[in-house]
Formats: sequence, structure tokens, C-alpha cells
Amino acid sequence: MKTIAIIGSGIAGLSLGIRLQAKGFQVKLFEKNEQVGGHAYPFKENGYTFDMGPTLITAPEMIRDLYKAAGRDMRDYLDLIALDPFYRIYFHDGRHLDYTSDHEKMKQQLAQFDTRDAEAYDRFMLASKKIHDAVIGEKLGSKPFMNWSSMMGFAPRALKLGALLPSFSFTKRYFHHQNSRFTFSFHPLFIGGSPFRAPAVYQMIPYLEKTGGVWYTKGGMYTFISALRDLFSDLGGEIHVQSPVEQIVVKNGAAAGVQVQGNVFETDAVVSNADFIHTYRTLIAPQYRRKWNNKRLDRIDYSMSAFLIFLGVRKKYDKLKHHTLVLSHRYKELVRDIFDRKILPDDFSLYLYVPSRTDDSMAPEGCESMYILSPVANLQADIDWSQQAELYKNSILKYLEESFGLTDFRSNIETSRVFTPRDFEQKNNNTYGSAWEVEPRLMQTAIFRPHNRSEDVDRLYLVGASTHPGAGLPGVMMTAETTESLIVQDLNI
Repeated sequence: MKTIAIIGSGIAGLSLGIRLQAKGFQVKLFEKNEQVGGHAYPFKENGYTFDMGPTLITAPEMIRDLYKAAGRDMRDYLDLIALDPFYRIYFHDGRHLDYTSDHEKMKQQLAQFDTRDAEAYDRFMLASKKIHDAVIGEKLGSKPFMNWSSMMGFAPRALKLGALLPSFSFTKRYFHHQNSRFTFSFHPLFIGGSPFRAPAVYQMIPYLEKTGGVWYTKGGMYTFISALRDLFSDLGGEIHVQSPVEQIVVKNGAAAGVQVQGNVFETDAVVSNADFIHTYRTLIAPQYRRKWNNKRLDRIDYSMSAFLIFLGVRKKYDKLKHHTLVLSHRYKELVRDIFDRKILPDDFSLYLYVPSRTDDSMAPEGCESMYILSPVANLQADIDWSQQAELYKNSILKYLEESFGLTDFRSNIETSRVFTPRDFEQKNNNTYGSAWEVEPRLMQTAIFRPHNRSEDVDRLYLVGASTHPGAGLPGVMMTAETTESLIVQDLNI
């Protein structure tokens, strides 16, 4: 039985571990922290339960397929709850939109902005479907782009579909009002990309959500991680927590194991679900890095980061849905402040995840469990979070109470914790504290993205947000399928 070491236990690492274990490999998974999950980490305080990472499930058929590949039924491990609406979006002009799969309701809501936008909705969704059918239906997202022949086969079709345009430009073809344009172009922000330069291949997401829904798991997103962990263990996989990998062992040009706390675990191959630059710069000796030397690593564009506030609040707020977006009057310029100028602006757009709106178990009776995310620049910015964190938190809370209208909000906060870009760097080894690693932009997509198989070290593979096809729950699950195919091919299983 051939053995595989996987560094990191995010959704991609667990998914790949399940696939490989089901194929007959012996998989050893090494996790730095006390629990598996990577960014999807939980904590509880004063009766409140918080998810610290991903907050929603899309493309549930990918999860079902993963369990099917392991010869199991997802329903024996996981119970999904459909959300409707998917999100509520509050615009700066005082109007809001409930983003839903209800076709006619969406058109009615778009008509309040511009009747032409309601008429364009069908055409936009058809265009989104065509991209979705290529990436998901034909599994281009699960096929490795390892050479130019694979890219040349995809590029002409992508051009025809408009999938290489910036996401906002693609959306602008169909919609006239700024609110409509935001509604159908913001999704790259959920995977760490700028809507103004992330390719429109990500514009498949509106159709994916419309047809597959947006889902939640009772008890919080960590129940999804627990379900993956349990399946991996049931298949015989080994989990080593509090086991940070210090080095990838290379022999005769090939990955031969990992060093953990001074001990070497010999394996037939190694997979990294860790941050890309951390993997190459920290875990692989320089003499083995002909392509990904430090100079080239320095040229990679990394995604934004996030400032998170976790709140337990002794009051219910009906204005909030399970997922709520609260927007600044600025869109493009705010995104430029975060991605390009790398400053901390005075205004902000916020994403609020309030699972207690759906699941009473997440908070004491009559209370809310809240996760507030503000996109911010990564640590390449000159922002001292030891000084700014409390000030920034207070400005957000003040805005939500005094401007957005959450009455008596601050006086009802029972428990509070923040998580800054510095915490992403220290807890998860995320380069520059980037929450989504390699930025999804055109010249870092498909063949231009770090490959699923290392170009420098034989039998070393990548999985997760940094590699093809990218971040987001469907994205990282597709990276697992892509990387699995390469390992099976290379190790002749």
C-alpha cells in the first residue's frame, strides 16, 4: 500500500484524503492546530457557537459525489438545510434585495432599480449557465492545466463565452443600475478576488447558486468539517493534530516524506494543502526550487485579507438574514483601496453571517451569534493591527448601530473577539495574512496558477485555494479531484 502525507486539513486536504484513501492509498494527514479544518475552525464562548471560516455551502452535488466516491451516502454523515433567501443585500441608497433562486421574485426586485435590468436577467443567467456548464458540467475545473495544449483547447471557448473578461465588465454587458451590477459581480470577493480584474469564469457562480442552492448545516459549518473528518477516519485515514510540518523531505529529486517535530514520516508522495508561498519558501530547501525560487515567489499577487468580528448579542435583529451584505456608497474605489492602494479606508462594506437566524443552537435563547467580515488589505499594507484592531472594530459597531439601524447594538454585546490579517498569518501560516492565498486574476488562472503537480519536486502535489481552479468551497473540492487524478496517474494505482 502506497502512503501519502497531506500537509494541512482544510476542506481540500480532507476531500483529497478521502478520495485517496478510498482508492487504496494509506493517507497520513498532518495538521498544525488542535482540530482539523484549516480556516474552517470553531470556537464557543458563553453559550455562543462561532464559525471562523467558510459560512455557506454551494454545489452540494460535489459533496454527494465525494461520499459516493468513498462508497458512502452523504445523508448518513451530514444534514443540509436550504436557505432562502441566499443573502439580503442592503444598498447605500436605502433599498435592499433578497437574493434568491425564485426567478420571478428576482426580476421584480431588479425592476425597482431599472426595468431594463429585469429584462436582462434571463440573458445574464443563460450566459452564466454556459460558463457553468463548461467549468462544472464538463469538469474543466477538475482537469489539470499542466501544459499549453490544455490551455489552447480552453482559451478559444473561454473567449467566446466572455469568461476572460473582468467579472464586472461581463456583468456590465447586461445590467444598467449600479445595484444590479453589484448583485451579479460581487462573487469574486467571496474567494478573495477583485470583481474588476478576476476573470468572468467566476460568473458561473450565480447560475450555480440558482440551480444548486445555498445551504447550511445545523450546528454550524464545522459540522461539515466533522462529517469529512469522520468519513476520512472511517476509511482508515490517519489524522495527526498539533503536528506542524517543518520540512518536506526530498530524496533524489522526489518528495519522500515530511519532518514533524524532528521526526521523519517516510511516504511515497506528499501533498500540501498549506499556503503556497509558505509551502515553497519554508518547507522546501532552496536547492530543490529551480522554478519557484524566492524571486519568483515574490512576484505572485496575493488576495486581500479580512477583518473578522465575532459577537454574541443579547438581542434579536429581524433586519438581518442568515447572510447579509451591507454596502458602502463606493464599490470600485473601495476595492481599489483594498487591493491596489492597500490602505484602511474610512468606509467599508460588510458581510454579516448570523446563523442563529436559522439555527437556535448557535446562541442562547433570544440572542444572536454574529460573524462580521470586512474585506481589508493584506499585510503588504502599512497597517499596524495591534493599534488599529480595536479602533476599526469600534467604528464598524458604531456604524451598524447608528447608521444601519441595529438599535442598542453595542449595549447588548455579551462576548466579542476579533481576528485580523496578522492572525491569519500566525494561526494558519497564510502569507501576508491573505485569507484566500493566490489572487484569482487572469494571469493567475488555469495554466498561470500554481499547478496541482509541482514543477520542481517529483511526487509533490498541491491542493486547495492556491492551485487550479481556486478558492471557495466548490473550487477547493475541485482541486482535490484534480490532484487525485494526477497522483493516481503518477503512482500507477
